[in-house]
Amino acid sequence: MDVGLGLTFQNLRDQLSDKEVYRHQLKMAVDTEALGFDSVWTPEHHFSNYNMTPNVPQFLSFVAGQTKRIKLGTTVCVLPWQDPVRTAENFILLDYFSEGRAVLGIGRGLGASEFEGFKVPMGESRNRFSEYAEAVLTALETGVMEYDGTYLKQPRVELRPRPYASFRGRVFASAISPESVNLMAKLDVGLMVIAQKPWDKVAEDLAGYRQLFLERNSRPAPKPVFAVFVAVHEDPAVAQEMRDKHIQAYTRSTSDFYQFDNAEFANIEGYEYYGGLAKNIAKHGLHKFNGFLADLQVWGTPDEVADKLAAMVEEFDIGSFITYFQYGEMPQEMGRANYELFARKVLPRLKDIDTGTTRAVESALSVA
Repeated sequence: MDVGLGLTFQNLRDQLSDKEVYRHQLKMAVDTEALGFDSVWTPEHHFSNYNMTPNVPQFLSFVAGQTKRIKLGTTVCVLPWQDPVRTAENFILLDYFSEGRAVLGIGRGLGASEFEGFKVPMGESRNRFSEYAEAVLTALETGVMEYDGTYLKQPRVELRPRPYASFRGRVFASAISPESVNLMAKLDVGLMVIAQKPWDKVAEDLAGYRQLFLERNSRPAPKPVFAVFVAVHEDPAVAQEMRDKHIQAYTRSTSDFYQFDNAEFANIEGYEYYGGLAKNIAKHGLHKFNGFLADLQVWGTPDEVADKLAAMVEEFDIGSFITYFQYGEMPQEMGRANYELFARKVLPRLKDIDTGTTRAVESALSVA
């Protein structure tokens, strides 16, 4: 079982200086390899204290210089916000700096304030993502970028340095709506599941994706990557309190940042799913929805957390986890203890699970 560390660099309510937040979470990133994790991941976000992570390849290049083994991934790189040439160049360089350890997670974005900040209309995001993804993924294989689309008019350019190694088998995409799930199968990329839907709906999406992937690519789909927020403590009452206070604070911040209750999503092309979600929230209440998001995460004693994660592997045939330990308004010392206890008592059990993906991942990351 491949298990990675996810970092958010949150500073809700600005209770600490940004320097303190970065010092703490950079230390967690650097220590990941020694504690036995397999990868480090962080999302791309801009313009707020929700996630202070505006340049993920730069952060991962820092981690690459501090480590030798772990993979380096994005949850996710939002393609519509940046020039595709620069996206491809950034990940080629990260591959050189890390000697082939980059993992490219891609998505099309949801934060309205971020689309406004980059002057990109949200209603264009699905089509921009489709064109940009096709251009970037082709360039990462060929070393050449050219595209003649509706939104991307890119004359032929050669990328230097040339790609360090093929990215096939190490590209994953976040997808929530059924249309996006189908697009990822067509693009020949793996799925990254960031829990926002009932698990039975996730199972339906995965089944549809796997069937379409097999039909289009004549081989089984890669096993998905699941991102989960974890609260682990030897005392189950403390673990429950961590869920109730800190995981819940994170889910509130997510709902606030993404405006999940905004009915205007129904009028934005490509975001109709979120329009339906807003209707559901209006019916049942935002507090209940935030509790639902919190309940999708994992908390308990080390044995309980290990059992819950193992059950998820069995149910969804997961290839790897991205686990988050510092989030919401959790004190840094609690986040560090959460992280270290997981590494000592949960991680060894997970790594004993044979998912059948280890050799495939190693092959994908090998270089000529």
